[in-house]
Amino acid sequence: MTPYAEVIGDPIAQSKSPVIHNFWLGKLGINADYRACHVKPEELADYFARRRRDPAWRGCNVTIPHKEQVAPFMDGLEAAGAKVGAINTVWPDGKGRLHATNTDVDGVKEALRASDPGGRPAVVIGAGGAARAAFAYLEALGCVSVRVLARNHAKARDTLKDFDLPVALCPFEPGGAGLADAALVINATQLGMAGQTPIPQFVLDQLADTAPDCLVFDMVYAPLETQLLQRASALGRATSHGLTMLVGQARTAFTRFFGAVPDPGDDAELFRRLTT
Repeated sequence: MTPYAEVIGDPIAQSKSPVIHNFWLGKLGINADYRACHVKPEELADYFARRRRDPAWRGCNVTIPHKEQVAPFMDGLEAAGAKVGAINTVWPDGKGRLHATNTDVDGVKEALRASDPGGRPAVVIGAGGAARAAFAYLEALGCVSVRVLARNHAKARDTLKDFDLPVALCPFEPGGAGLADAALVINATQLGMAGQTPIPQFVLDQLADTAPDCLVFDMVYAPLETQLLQRASALGRATSHGLTMLVGQARTAFTRFFGAVPDPGDDAELFRRLTT
């Protein structure tokens, strides 16, 4: 019986997880499979009941719309999952128990190359679900100055109450100085994604006000080189794209499923496969 893991969601055909995990299985010579499984919300209870009884199942990644819905079916939840408020990785312990976590913080850490802004400002654009992993990373880092650019400050405050961060909420509009002297900028919105609203021009303009050694990270990975990253590169700022986070969070999940750590040295080849 071939061991396997999978990604569940509704819909699921768009997931890049099978490409990532099967690439690593091949590189590491592991006799296992990783697949996509379409699971509707009303099917979650039955899905996990069946997988508990399957000795070949090594776990699953969880994507939209299930990330906030699977907790009741778990026996253990790691701190990262509780902090981010969503689950993206589930695995069995071999004793009939299911454990869960969120590996997005690991993805953020990998994308930021363990960057530490020190006492200088870190800026997060957005305060929705995707931003929670960024806030968790900055909290763990002990960041002393965080600015959040958000349209809805009430919703932003509701999100930020779960994190111990020294935050200044900035208006998401022209004329502000939210990016001034920033050592780190993170776009945690869908702005700039293919088919979505472009990143506002005033954000692109304000990149010139960041510190010369600022790192600009865009969680968007389609397109890979967003307008935000193109502008940052033109200004001489270091950049990091969304696939780095996607692969980074998957690397931690893969280790939980298959007990091996994929080599980051293979990432360039993996990125090519993900973008062709």
